[in-house]
Amino acid sequence: MRRKFVLSHPQRLFPTFPTLAVKVSVWLPVLLAPLCLPALAQTQSVALTGKATVKPNDKDAPTIIEAEQISGRPERFIQFDDRVEVLKGATTLNANHAIYRNLEDQVDITGDVRMQREGDCYSGDSARMQLGTGIGFVMHPVYKLLRNNAQGHADKITFENEEQSTIYNGTYSTCEGLDPDWYLRADTLKLDTGLDTGVAGNSVVYFKGVPILATSSLLPLSFALSGARHSGLLPPTLSTTSKGGIELGIPYYFNIAPNRDLTVHPTLIQRRGLQLGLEGRYLGETYAGETSIEGLLNDQQTKTNRYAITSIHTQKLLPELVFSWNVNHASDDDYPSDFSKTVTKTAQRLLLRETSMQYYGAFWSADLRASNYQVLQDLLAPIARPYDRLPQLTLHTGQLDNMGLDWSADTILTRFWHPSLVRGDRAVVNTQVSAPFVQPGYFVVPKLALHAASYQLSNTAAGQGNDFQSVVPTFSIDSGLVFERPSSLLGESMTQTLEPRLFYVNTPYRDQSLLPNFDSAVADFNFAQIFSENRFTGNDRVGDSNQITAALVSRYIENNGEERVKFALGQRFYFNTQRVTLDTAINQSRSDLLLAATGKLSASLSAEASVQVSQSDRQAQRSNFGVRWQPGAKKVLNLEYRFQRDLLKQVDLSVQWPVADRWYMVGRSNFSLQNNKLVDGLVGFEYKQDCWAFRLLAQRFTTNSSTSTSGLSVQLELTGLARLGFGSNPIDALKKNISGYQPIN
Repeated sequence: MRRKFVLSHPQRLFPTFPTLAVKVSVWLPVLLAPLCLPALAQTQSVALTGKATVKPNDKDAPTIIEAEQISGRPERFIQFDDRVEVLKGATTLNANHAIYRNLEDQVDITGDVRMQREGDCYSGDSARMQLGTGIGFVMHPVYKLLRNNAQGHADKITFENEEQSTIYNGTYSTCEGLDPDWYLRADTLKLDTGLDTGVAGNSVVYFKGVPILATSSLLPLSFALSGARHSGLLPPTLSTTSKGGIELGIPYYFNIAPNRDLTVHPTLIQRRGLQLGLEGRYLGETYAGETSIEGLLNDQQTKTNRYAITSIHTQKLLPELVFSWNVNHASDDDYPSDFSKTVTKTAQRLLLRETSMQYYGAFWSADLRASNYQVLQDLLAPIARPYDRLPQLTLHTGQLDNMGLDWSADTILTRFWHPSLVRGDRAVVNTQVSAPFVQPGYFVVPKLALHAASYQLSNTAAGQGNDFQSVVPTFSIDSGLVFERPSSLLGESMTQTLEPRLFYVNTPYRDQSLLPNFDSAVADFNFAQIFSENRFTGNDRVGDSNQITAALVSRYIENNGEERVKFALGQRFYFNTQRVTLDTAINQSRSDLLLAATGKLSASLSAEASVQVSQSDRQAQRSNFGVRWQPGAKKVLNLEYRFQRDLLKQVDLSVQWPVADRWYMVGRSNFSLQNNKLVDGLVGFEYKQDCWAFRLLAQRFTTNSSTSTSGLSVQLELTGLARLGFGSNPIDALKKNISGYQPIN
C-alpha cells in the first residue's frame, strides 16, 4: 500500500497514514525520450490523486513524496522504494528508489528515473535535485524540451537554476524519432531559457549522418531556443557570382537590446578581396532607423577603394514635429552592379540624399527639406542629373466640407541648383476650391484652381532674363452616374453597375516657353491621369486645355460587397490645339483609347488586362495582360505579357508548384521577345521535411544595359538551429520574384 509524505517546511517531515493516500500511476513506455504531455501531466496527476493544484514556480509549495515502501530516520533521511514519486511545484520525479535528505532538502533517485521540469521531460539512470532551488543533475539522460520540441541524449545534464542547464557530451535535434535526420553533438551545450539561447562549444552538426559544420569553444555555435533573435556567430555564407567568383562570409550578430541590433559581415571575395560590412537597426517609441555600411580596400579588379552607405532615420521630436533623413551613396557608378545580388539594387541609378523636417497642425502642415541625387551612369544609356533642392519649403492648408466647400492652398518655395544648367529660386502658390454635390446615384464636382509661379534665375544664357512670373487659372467639372441592376455571372447572382463619367477641363493658354524646367515632365498616360487637370507633373508647366474625358465603368459585385469583375474604357476629346509643350505641339482631336478589365474568375483564378490603342493608326501603343492561378497553399502560377511599341515586349512567367511529395518547383522567366534574350530569371526547387528544408536556386539578372550577372544559392534550413547555405538567401529572392509565393516552412 502506497504511503505519502507532505513536507510543508524543509526541516519538518510529517508521515501520513497509508489509508489517507492512494495514488493511481500511469507509466508510459520510453522511446527516444519520455513520452509526456507537458501541459497536462500535472493536471492529470492532480485529477487522479485528488491533490490540490500546485502553481508552477512556487518555491513555497509543499514537497509531496509517495512510494510503496518507506524506511529511515525522518530527522535525517528517509528512503523510499518502489514506484516513487516526488512532486514539488512544477517539478515531478519518478523512480524505483529515492533518498530524501531533510537537512539539505535534497533528493537522490535511482532506477528508471523520469523527471518533468516546467513541461520538459528527462529519463536517466540516476538524478539528484535540491528541491528548494531547482539545482541538480541527471545521469545518462534522454530528454525532450517543450519550448522548441528539441530532444537528445547526453552523459549528464546539470541544472544551475530554473532557467539555466548544461548538457555534457550530448546531442540536440528538433527531429522526431530514434534516428533524427540532423543533430548537433557537443562537448558542452548550455541552454538558457531566460535569455532564449543555446551555446554549443566544440560541436559538430550532422545531417544524414554526415558532418556538415564544426565549431570550437573559441567560436561557439549559438542559436535561439524559440527562433527569437540572439547574439552570436551566424552560419557562414558561401556563394559564387560571375563577377566576383567565390565569396565566403562569416557574419556575427549582436542583439544589443530588444529594439536594437547590429550585424557585422566580413566577406572574402575571390577576385576582389576582403569586403567589410556593418548593418545596424533600431526602433523606439519616437524614432526608428537603419544604417548599412560596406567597403572594400584596394579592389583587385579596379585597384581602388570602393564602398556604399545607406542610412534612413525618422524621429518624432514633438507630437506634431518629425525629423528624418534618407542618405545613399556609392563610391563609383559600378558598385551596385558589381556587388549587389538582387535586381532591385542593381537597377538603382539615382541615389537619394535627403533630410526633412515636418510639422502637422489641425488643418495645415509644413515640410522643410533639402535633397539631391548621386547619379550612377551607364555609359551606354546615360541619364540626366536632376536638380538639387537646397532647400524646399512646402506649406499646405485645407479643409473638407467647410460650409459645403472643399478648399486647399499649397505654397512651395524652392532653391534649385545644378552644376551646369540654369539655377534659381521658384515660388509657387496653387489654390483650389470645389463644391462637391454627391448623391447615391450621381455626383457633380465643379472646381476652380489657380496656379501662380515666380522665378528669380541665375547662370542664365546671355540675353535671357532673370525674373519671370506665370499665373494660370483652371476650371473643371467632374460628374458621373451610377446605375445598378440585379444580374448573374458564371451562375452566381450579383449586382451589375453601369457608371458613365464625364470630366471637363478648361485652362487658358499662357506662354511658358521662357520659363525654366526644374521638375516638370509629361505625365504617364493612364486611367488616373486622364482625370487630372494638368497633363504635366511638377510645377513648371501648366498645360492649356479645353477638353473632356469620357469613361464608362461596369462592375459585377457579389452579395457580400466584393467586386468580382470590372470593365473600364476611357478617352479624352480635345477642343483646342495644345500649345504648352516640353517638346513638340500636339494637334489631335482625341487621345489614345484606354481599355482595362480585372476579374476574379473563380476562387483560384484571377486575370487583368489593359490596352492603350493609338488613335492615329488604330494599333496598340501599350498593353499588359496577366493571369494568376492559385488553387491552393504553395501553388501559384503567374503569366504576364507586357508591350510598349518600339521599346518593350516581354513575357513574364513565375511559378511555385508541388511536383512530388514534399518537393516544390520554383521559377521565373522574364524574357524579352524584342531582343530575344532573358532579362532576368531564376529556377530551382525546395524540399520540406518535418525538421528541415532544402532549397536550390539558380538566378540571373541584368546589371546594366550591356551586362548580366548570375549566381547559385543552396540553403539547408535546420529547424530550430540555423540556416546553412551557399549564395544569397533564396527566400528573399523567391518573395521578390514570384508574386504569391508562400514559404514552405
